Amino acid sequence: MKILIIIPAYNEADNIVRVTDHLITDYPQYDYVIINDGSTDRTAEICREHGYRMIDHPVNLGLAGAVRTGMKYALAHGYDAAMQYDGDGQHRPEYIASMAEEIEKGYDIAIGSRFVTEKKDGSLRMLGSRMIERFIRMTTGKTIHDPTSGMRMYNRKIIRVLAENASLTPEPDTVAYLMRCGATVSEVQVTMDERIAGESYLNLRRSIQYMATVCTSILFVGWFHDKLDLRRE
Repeated sequence: MKILIIIPAYNEADNIVRVTDHLITDYPQYDYVIINDGSTDRTAEICREHGYRMIDHPVNLGLAGAVRTGMKYALAHGYDAAMQYDGDGQHRPEYIASMAEEIEKGYDIAIGSRFVTEKKDGSLRMLGSRMIERFIRMTTGKTIHDPTSGMRMYNRKIIRVLAENASLTPEPDTVAYLMRCGATVSEVQVTMDERIAGESYLNLRRSIQYMATVCTSILFVGWFHDKLDLRRE
């Protein structure tokens, strides 16, 4: 199976070499592309110096825009599966193979989940994850144990949907919407690392805003989107 690893990167100068070289050296069976999303640090310059495969956004489009660019690239180059993979080093490449196995079994989406066999703690962040999990269950009848995980792999059918629909973002509400359209989802137990360098976009205030926005969108996104017939994709 031809797999593309999509690495959105915004101001990841301190992480991008470690993340990309690990893939190139230890997992050469997978293709990758870095989407430099208008970084204001040396991310793009470092990628050029190392000869990395990179698409350079001249301005910051946000995660949704970066991932969509990666999906367009995957669609144009005929990949069977594409995986969203953080440029900050939190995702571990040893789980790519087990996620790809789920796609080969026929699932549309495979999620690298921290909570298939592990329990969530009582932190505010996990409270938000529990709320999103409940909203997804309420609207789809199915459970996603780690809905906020950004470690997701999509089959060719979903690649096309995400590449061609700008309103569908790489967030839990889109996963819920695709499930309501008939997409099948599998979760694979993974371990994620903490960010070593740089700062996360999600501080406390933004985390609360994110949770509220996603939960609201899960409830109402289906009203604003025609239901896709995924059998025709």
